[in-house]
Amino acid sequence: VSNAFASLARALGTAFRESPGEPWSDDVFESWARRVFTYQLETNPVYAAYVRKRGVTPSNVAHWSEIPWVPASAFKAVPLVSGDPSQVERIFQTSGTTGVGRRGEHHVLDLGLYEDSLIPNMMRHLYTGGPDGPDGQDRPDGDSPTRPMLALAPAPADVPESSLSFMLGAALDGLSGGQGGFFVTRDGVIDTAGLSEVLVEAASRGTPLLLAGTAFAFVHWLDWLKEHSAGFDLPQGSLIMETGGFKGRSRVLERPEFYASLSETHGVPFEAIVNEYGMTELLSQFYDGPVAAVSGMDLEGRRHVPPPWVRTRVLDPNTLSAVPMGEPGLLCHYDLANAGSVMAVLTEDQGVAVEDGFRVLGRVQGAEPRGCSLAMDDLLSGVRS
Repeated sequence: VSNAFASLARALGTAFRESPGEPWSDDVFESWARRVFTYQLETNPVYAAYVRKRGVTPSNVAHWSEIPWVPASAFKAVPLVSGDPSQVERIFQTSGTTGVGRRGEHHVLDLGLYEDSLIPNMMRHLYTGGPDGPDGQDRPDGDSPTRPMLALAPAPADVPESSLSFMLGAALDGLSGGQGGFFVTRDGVIDTAGLSEVLVEAASRGTPLLLAGTAFAFVHWLDWLKEHSAGFDLPQGSLIMETGGFKGRSRVLERPEFYASLSETHGVPFEAIVNEYGMTELLSQFYDGPVAAVSGMDLEGRRHVPPPWVRTRVLDPNTLSAVPMGEPGLLCHYDLANAGSVMAVLTEDQGVAVEDGFRVLGRVQGAEPRGCSLAMDDLLSGVRS
């Protein structure tokens, strides 16, 4: 990794670790966003050509929100690396469930920066005690939580291309003290016997745990529990984290029904079930869990909370200009953890901005918005020229 990127990654990582839950002022985020933008223009020829075509320079950007975004589909079209491509540590791939064709790829220069982003954010939402913490109990300062994690996902070694498995593996090692494990094979088969055995042991010990996985894996697990008339009461203070939705899958379970089944079969209240919103194209994640002050079964009232180093805009799909708070549009994330690729990514997810976060409404249906198509044309013309 180049000295320039190593220096930037170290500085960002320190900032992430020091303020996982404290909001950054607009001035602080602005300063970081400009630094990352300037670096990316200097080191990412594809992005730099795209930005030039749009007539944007660091000097005529009046606010971080004017920094040009790329559509998420750009990660399918061309490697987006802000640095030396030969220094890439890992290539994460999208799941490929949204349709046929090429999978998106995120070329990651520094897995350490990814961990510096995911660990403090995950600790804040899923591990730390305190009045707003997952178990609602204060811990003495310096008392590191070691909530065991059971993952309904393949192990990182089995799917090195999965950013989700990497994230869960980092949490298992860095936050759960290695306690727990992965209970899905590379081929997607759940180790029901192994998971059942561990859940029985956990119940006897009474230690709160984190049961984490993709929504679709949980559906298969719920089907198995129903078939065997089984269920497990997780120890008090346990959490369930689900992610991924049902995109591209043959079976869809509405969220209230899904959460009701999870609650009934695992003996946890609705507020102990957390959704993680993330994507391969971003190295930061968003949680709607306990810190977001969810209230019982009020799923509609939940919101996803960005970490301090992410800003999210909601854009009109036709004009691609910002919409007022509370109105639906496309979610556009400015993620400083993406320093090694492209910071600003326009997603294909619809959402609404609310105070301190946003609500996800679902995927865009139908054709790609025209503005995204034009952006892709500009991006690819820079590759061809």
